Amino acid sequence: FLPSGRRGEVQEGKTVLEVSQEWGVEIESLCGGNRSCGKCKIKWMEGPLSPFTEEEAKFVTELERAEGYRLGCAAQILGNVHIFIPEESRAQKQVIRKEASEKSIELKPAIVLQFIELSPPSLHDLLGDFDRLRKALSERYHLHTVNIDFPTLLKLPNVLRKGNWKVTVATWMDKEVLDVKPAQVNDLYGIAIDVGTTTVAAYLCNLRSGELIATQSMMNPQVVYGEDVMSRITYTVTHHDGLEKVHRSIIDGLNQLIETIAKQSNLSPEDIFELTIVGNTVMHHLVLKIDPQYLGISPFIPAIHRSINVKARDLALKVHPSANVHVLPIEAGFVGADNVGVLIAEEPYRQDEMVLIIDIGTNGELVMGNKERLISSSCATGPALEGAHIKFGMRAAPGAIERVSIDPNSLEVNFKSIGEQYWQLESKSGSAKGICGSGIIDAVAELYRNGIIDKSGRFDKNISSPRLRISAESPEFVIAWKDETSISQDITITQQDIRNVQLAKAALYTGAKLMMKKLGIGKVNKVILAGAFGSYINTEAAMILGMFPDCDLKNVYAVGNAAGDGARIALLNRDKRVEADEIARKVEYLELTIEEDFQKEFIEALHIPHMKDPFPHLNGIIKE
Repeated sequence: FLPSGRRGEVQEGKTVLEVSQEWGVEIESLCGGNRSCGKCKIKWMEGPLSPFTEEEAKFVTELERAEGYRLGCAAQILGNVHIFIPEESRAQKQVIRKEASEKSIELKPAIVLQFIELSPPSLHDLLGDFDRLRKALSERYHLHTVNIDFPTLLKLPNVLRKGNWKVTVATWMDKEVLDVKPAQVNDLYGIAIDVGTTTVAAYLCNLRSGELIATQSMMNPQVVYGEDVMSRITYTVTHHDGLEKVHRSIIDGLNQLIETIAKQSNLSPEDIFELTIVGNTVMHHLVLKIDPQYLGISPFIPAIHRSINVKARDLALKVHPSANVHVLPIEAGFVGADNVGVLIAEEPYRQDEMVLIIDIGTNGELVMGNKERLISSSCATGPALEGAHIKFGMRAAPGAIERVSIDPNSLEVNFKSIGEQYWQLESKSGSAKGICGSGIIDAVAELYRNGIIDKSGRFDKNISSPRLRISAESPEFVIAWKDETSISQDITITQQDIRNVQLAKAALYTGAKLMMKKLGIGKVNKVILAGAFGSYINTEAAMILGMFPDCDLKNVYAVGNAAGDGARIALLNRDKRVEADEIARKVEYLELTIEEDFQKEFIEALHIPHMKDPFPHLNGIIKE
């Protein structure tokens, strides 16, 4: 199931709805599966399902059917299948934690409002309408080379006369008139957007005051074409209309997001005059409909490095027809505009201390250095840290176990689920459905801290506990007994789950270690965890696993969605756009996989916390 990432074995012949209910992947079904409400629409991606039925035809249009839509209550599973649950069919929405941080941003937007009163034309003054407006802007505001966007020119004569020659002009970068409105207008708005591989977040801001008006987020609808960037590149290459489909899906998603956030704020989408967008390099190309295939082939060259301005109408974004879209620059093939957003938000290039910034997502992006020198790299952490490829893994949604603690004496487990105020031993709720990324990190760290697994990640077969089940097929440890869950089965961490976490954390550590070698340093002074995921993981558990090099834990902290903060900074301050272009070119990109020691460092980093490297700041936290 996408986008939850849940997978497993099912009994042939069961309906998609039945299996989703068993697994806690909730699909809307007002009629209880009687095929009479049409709310349980799912999208078939691949694999054998039972034939389309007449009952489904009542609710699924011909166009939807051509795109793979079925009713979950009617479609029976006849083999290995891949199912996407559309946003409107999800009974419980994923918790997307991409709140904006409270940053003090110097206000200098690219778009400003100027109220101006013009002298009307006469037989003695025959100057054209735009020339008259341009002359007034030059005299009053010293804007000497202003042009006008064509759609605005078309309505200019009527607006000037409707306003009795008193109008408010919206100019972009002191060089283009985007809009003219009769009478005085006080506010205009823009949206900063972070397009992540898995999630998309939007931040609506007042460009006059700098105020953050609203925040809205959603799952990236492109997940139906692959969970990671490489699989999406592959889809665009292997399907003749692949690029069009993947591009269209994100544009439709952005339009849905824009409409929702505008409505939430009692605005019209046409009130949005500018958007700033960040995202990794593949997301950047797919939003702009640039062929991404060369990003998947060595030497991984992007189509463009520097920032770019595009008219929103050219991307079919439904905002003001003259609105500008500013896309921040990218650093390299797999270090994108999102990382540049992190840089201008955290400004490591102004610091004396040696800083490591890790943006943990489907891809892990790292920046290390200070004002003297900065290096960036990218590593494929895979979706394990987001709950995918984990037996009972799920994305962050109500019912997902997000915190885990194991008693060192009894090895009894206590956990907290999203949506529950209290931990399980106190609440006795029985609401757990699976385990999300932060819970997985907690669980594996607790297994190691209590000696249930060793440095290599293997279960200790000498441990005596009913929670530890040793079998040749798949050793596992029970986190939640079935009566503590809503899925009527035990939620466990398996040996394979631990291996997947080790692969992900080793990728991050190896990246940091090779960057330290390149900089010639033995330690970092500060570790900053960026991204929504980084905000919710236990930093102590993360260091126990060895997700990053040893550091004083008081200097390890999360900054939230720094990429989104960077997009917001660029929206509200045009000078920061120049700074972003400059710093993106100064950062040195390190291609990890071609480094001589990569394989050796990766193998050593698979151990918990590491095969050889010392972690003195874990003394007293874990046993010798």
